[in-house]
Order: sequence, then structure tokens, then C-alpha cells
Amino acid sequence: MTEKDIETQAEEVNEQDQEREQAQIIMTWFQHIQEVMKEQFPEYEVDGQIGNNPTYGPMFAFTLNKDEKSTSCGFFLNEIMRNFQTNPNAGLWLSSFFVDLLRSPDNHPLPNPPQTEDEAKDLLDKHIVPYCASTVREEFPDQKIYVDLELHEEHGPVLEAGFVAVQDGNNTCALPLQYLMTLYLLNRDPAEPLIQAMYRLYEENNLGQ
Repeated sequence: MTEKDIETQAEEVNEQDQEREQAQIIMTWFQHIQEVMKEQFPEYEVDGQIGNNPTYGPMFAFTLNKDEKSTSCGFFLNEIMRNFQTNPNAGLWLSSFFVDLLRSPDNHPLPNPPQTEDEAKDLLDKHIVPYCASTVREEFPDQKIYVDLELHEEHGPVLEAGFVAVQDGNNTCALPLQYLMTLYLLNRDPAEPLIQAMYRLYEENNLGQ
């Protein structure tokens, strides 16, 4: 065996060790969050699953079951870690995503992902983009809002929004359509991060004064 072979083998073992370590971290977080869900919703049966998005990394989805009614919602592992490491009310943050869904008498399974490019385009053009545009405009009724689709060289197609009144400096925010679609497929509100970004612009530019 040559020195190069030994180096290659050592690298492979190292990679396998890192993968095992990463899988262990993901599983530890998953089990922890599932326990938090059980504490937050003691009257429900809690099921969970782990997924992975090629762009946004590991994801968890949890389903609350009770009396033949089920409600599901998903999260990115990186947002869960960020909240549980910095937010003293992270359990409430987590449960808040289920509260509105639980008020509805309907079942809320995770939406089926689009199977073709045409289905994905339809979902974006006819539902997600119009919904985000109208929700942002409703949130700031005193402002003229600019909403448009743009092509970002790094992130691909993005939904861009901004305040018409702001001409200079930081006057727009943009989110990748793929990210908005992923939120929708996790039973999350795709307009929420856009609204949060718009509020930052609102405050930065003193539009409330």
C-alpha cells in the first residue's frame, strides 16, 4: 500500500467519522425537540420525521394527532438551533406555529411537493407569489409597496419587495423563490420572513414617523 493510498483511506475514515458525528447531533436535536413538543402539547400524540433539503440542510417535521385529526408543521434545523440557543422562550416559539393550525377544524398534513417543473411554476405563480405580495401590502396599508420577481446570480429567482417612498440606500429585500416554496411545503407562512425583512426596512428608514 502506497503512502497516497494510506492518506486516501485516512481521509475516508475521517469523513465517515464526521458524518456519524453529524448524524448523532441531528438525532440528539430531533429527540430533544420531540420532547419539547410533548411538553407543549401533552394532550396530543406527537410524531416526528427527519428530512434533508439539498439547499437548506436538515429539517424536522412534527405531527400532532388527536381524535383522528392531525396537524403537521416543519422546521429547518439551523433555525431551531438558533432559537433554542438564544431565545429563552424557544418552546413557545416552536408551539406558536401549531396554534393557528390547531384552531382550524381541518386536518393539516404537509402539502404534497410539486412533481414536475410545471407544477412548481404553477404553485409559485398562482399561489405563493400572489399570496406573499398581497400579505405584505396588507401589512403596510399606509405605504406604496413594490413587489417583483428578479433573478439573483447566486440564489436564482427571488421575490423582491420594497417601499416606493425609499429611493436611496437599503430600500429592498429579496427572498429566493425556492426558500418560499420550502416554507410552504413545511406548512409555514411563506410571507412571514418577507414581512419581517420589510419591518426592518420600515424602521431603518424611519417610515413610521
